[in-house]
Amino acid sequence: MDLTDAYGRKIEYLRISLTDKCNLRCSYCMPSEGVKRLSHTDVLTLEEILRVSRVMTDMGVCRIRLTGGEPLVRKGIETLVQSLGELDKKPELALTTNGVLLADKLEAFYGAGLRSVNISLDTLNRETYASLTGTDALTEVLSAIEQALSMGFKVKLNAVSIQGVNDKELPALAAFARDRAIDVRFIELMPIGCGARHKGIPQDVVMDMLEDKFGKADKAPDAEAPIAGLRGPAEYVSFKDFKGNVGFISPMSHSFCESCNRVRLTVDGMLKLCLYYPDGLDVKKLIREGASDKELAEAIREGILKKPEKHCFSETNDSEEKRSMYEIGG
Repeated sequence: MDLTDAYGRKIEYLRISLTDKCNLRCSYCMPSEGVKRLSHTDVLTLEEILRVSRVMTDMGVCRIRLTGGEPLVRKGIETLVQSLGELDKKPELALTTNGVLLADKLEAFYGAGLRSVNISLDTLNRETYASLTGTDALTEVLSAIEQALSMGFKVKLNAVSIQGVNDKELPALAAFARDRAIDVRFIELMPIGCGARHKGIPQDVVMDMLEDKFGKADKAPDAEAPIAGLRGPAEYVSFKDFKGNVGFISPMSHSFCESCNRVRLTVDGMLKLCLYYPDGLDVKKLIREGASDKELAEAIREGILKKPEKHCFSETNDSEEKRSMYEIGG
């Protein structure tokens, strides 16, 4: 039986946060007071993550994305990717990373069956990158991107569009797709955690900036091929002479709640149903109290029925969720 919520949306996509840690300290997304880290016992083990993944793929989930924090700082991630690739139902595997540690792990990931890598990158200017992240590592990230492309990975760049942070950089980021078969996606800032301190740039404004630079955009319907009919939330366009595409993920100005097919497993074991709300199912508690796979599946099915119909970001410009994205999974 498919995993379906109360509004008839089929849940097929699981995002798993492996850690709340990061190897960067981005000036716009980390709290000034510092970060309070979870203890080792508060974090799901790799074995627990694999168990939840197995149960949920048996229930119809066909795409799993590993994220964080920065997932590449999680010890044993290569083993986890290998184990996920060996699940009976063979989910499509993907990874979201800042790319700093990626190059040395690409061969192991490819061998384990991972083929899709999203790299969070808000600027292509070395000085700006160092200012934003606190690390002079842009050269390493760009090298990892080229290596991933040469190995046959599907590579996407994710850039959060923020006024006063990278608003002057957006055409340069889009142009990265001109000479490469890569998708550059602009993501609208959501007022979650530290994101509430900044002001995002709506999709239509970004599009106007890009069309002023590159000419009129055409729709690119095949930029993201569906997996068993499953597509992500991005809307893609193409520009003349671009080898890649430009995408928009716009939960604020172009909400896609009616087709939301995803849930998140946080690093501390909560099955989070919507970014706006803090509610969720405490999967870790169930596992550590001895729930069987059948009991775990039943609890997940009942929990999914509580998935909200929609978020309320546009109405409130705020969030009931007060944790930051690095804590709940970027």
